[in-house]
Amino acid sequence: MKLSVRMSPPAGAGLAALLLAAGAVSCSAGQDKRAEESPAMAPAAAVARASANADDITSFRYRMTGRTPEEGRVSAEASMQMKPEIAMSMKMTALDQGADASAEIRLVDQAMYIGGNAEAAKEMDGKSWLKFDLSGLGDDTAGRPSGASQADRNPAVESTFLTGADDVEKVGTETVEGVRTTHYKGTVTLADLEKSLKGEKKDTRERRQKSIDQYEKLGVDKLTMDLWIDGEDHTRQFRMRGAADKGPLDMTITFLDLNKPVKVTAPPAAETVDLAELMAGAGEG
Repeated sequence: MKLSVRMSPPAGAGLAALLLAAGAVSCSAGQDKRAEESPAMAPAAAVARASANADDITSFRYRMTGRTPEEGRVSAEASMQMKPEIAMSMKMTALDQGADASAEIRLVDQAMYIGGNAEAAKEMDGKSWLKFDLSGLGDDTAGRPSGASQADRNPAVESTFLTGADDVEKVGTETVEGVRTTHYKGTVTLADLEKSLKGEKKDTRERRQKSIDQYEKLGVDKLTMDLWIDGEDHTRQFRMRGAADKGPLDMTITFLDLNKPVKVTAPPAAETVDLAELMAGAGEG
């Protein structure tokens, strides 16, 4: 069997894992009134409070739109659970890479599955899913699908980055997905982000450092951020923009619900090709 290097799903896997670096939010209904009644708060304090609340998020569903340096325009919807075990499901399309540039990614039971479309099946003898076993890789990125090391961290991380900015300001009030929010903006450098880690709890510091490292690999040294915070002091939406080595980064994450059950199942074994077995077979051939 021939494995084409043109396969779009693996390329999508790296994008999906990278962009799982997203913020967490409260998506409770009926928050318009609460937002209007909340007392005025200094922009930096409001952002800090939303950052602190992000640690309470254990599962969420979100929509992602924008542009990445390597894939161009992308669109995706995803669900993710952080506890009791990491699990994720994402359907994504790279809009600038043709009709076949779509993929579904599932992370469950310490394995990442990529595929689920007809194009992948053509390349894998009718099987539509490619499996990457992550259980023995730990934090070592060697042998992982691109960006997979980012898939098992809490996506609340990036929504907290604006706390490292010195120029946070209030833009106004806006409605996001039917919920009234306050819009803030600011800019932050990676150097400022690293400085802001001092004094944080160990697990919080480690999660944020992993995310900072990912942006450093992209060649991004400064981020412009917009943050929409609801009346419950949680991030409802955020946008991140920056200049990377291979082009512009401009992504918007909108959260659709929070702390609701997320169920992710592995694809049927009969429809799955294990990458390790595939590579072993190629070596024997």
